[in-house]
Amino acid sequence: MDLSSKDMTGLRDITAAEIALILDTAVPMKGIIQRQIKKVPTLRGRTVVTVFYEASTRTRTSFELAAKYLSADTVGITAATSSVSKGESLKDTGRNIAAMGADAVILRHPMAGAAELLARTLGASVVNAGDGAHEHPSQALLDLFTAREKKGRLDGLKVAIIGDILHSRVARSDIWGYTKMGAEVRLAGPATLIPPGIEKMGARVCSSLEEALAGADVVNVLRIQTERQQQGLFPSMREYSRMYCINRDRLKLAAPDALLMHPGPMNRGIEISPDVADGLQAVINEQVTNGVAVRMALLYLLIGGSVK
Repeated sequence: MDLSSKDMTGLRDITAAEIALILDTAVPMKGIIQRQIKKVPTLRGRTVVTVFYEASTRTRTSFELAAKYLSADTVGITAATSSVSKGESLKDTGRNIAAMGADAVILRHPMAGAAELLARTLGASVVNAGDGAHEHPSQALLDLFTAREKKGRLDGLKVAIIGDILHSRVARSDIWGYTKMGAEVRLAGPATLIPPGIEKMGARVCSSLEEALAGADVVNVLRIQTERQQQGLFPSMREYSRMYCINRDRLKLAAPDALLMHPGPMNRGIEISPDVADGLQAVINEQVTNGVAVRMALLYLLIGGSVK
C-alpha cells in the first residue's frame, strides 16, 4: 500500500489505513534512531528543503534529522533571512526551490491553507509543518504513534485534549487522527477557547475539566498560544492556571496509567505543573523521539524509492 497523495497537508482527508501505514512504517524508523550509527542510504540522492515562516525547535530539527538519518540532503530556509523579506510570494519561493531540484518541501506558515496552496503549485512533495490554526499533521501522527506504542492500540482509547483549542492546529489534527482510528476525543478549556461547531469533527466538548479527564487514557495538554491570542479571551494567565492547569490532583482524575502528553514548548506553571511535566506518566520527551521516527516514515513514503 502507498499513500494516495504526493503531499501531507493534513489528516482530514487521509484514511485510517493510511494513518496505520505511516505508524507501522515509523516502527523500524525508530529502530534506526536507537542505533549507534544513525544512518541508512534509503533517501540518498533526494533533497529536502525546510521553509519556516514561524519559529520552531522540535518540528524543524526533527524533520532535518529525519532526512539526514535517511541520507537525504537538507537545506533550511528561514523567512526572515530569505527573499520573503524582500516581498517574494509563497508561490514564487516554492517554485524557485522546486526549480533547484528539491524533492520535498517542509512548510510552516502562519496562514491556514498555505501548505495546500503550495502543494497544488509544485510537483515536489509538500509536507505541512503547521499552517496557522489549521493543521499540524506530523505532530498528530507522533501523538498517535506514542499512544499506540504505550497502550498497544488506539481503538477505544479515551483521549482528553485540554486548553487552547481555538488556536491549536495540533488539536485539530489530533481530533481527525484519533477519531479516524476509533478513539473517543474529549475537549475542555475556557468557553472562549472552544471553537464553535468543533463537535462536527467528531470530538465531544465537555462542560468541565473534570468531565474531560474522568477515566482518560491519554491527556494531551495544549500550550496557551500567546502569539495568537486576542485580548479578553480569559481574565489572566494566573486565572487560567487556577482553573485549567494540569497538576497532580487533576491528573488523578484520569486513568491510573494515563499518558500525559504536550506538543511543546511548555509553559510550566500555566497549562501544566512542573511535577506533572517531569512525572512518571509524562511521555513528552518520548514524543520528541517518536516525532523523528514518524517524520522519517513520512519522508520515506512520500519520496522514497529509486531516483527517477
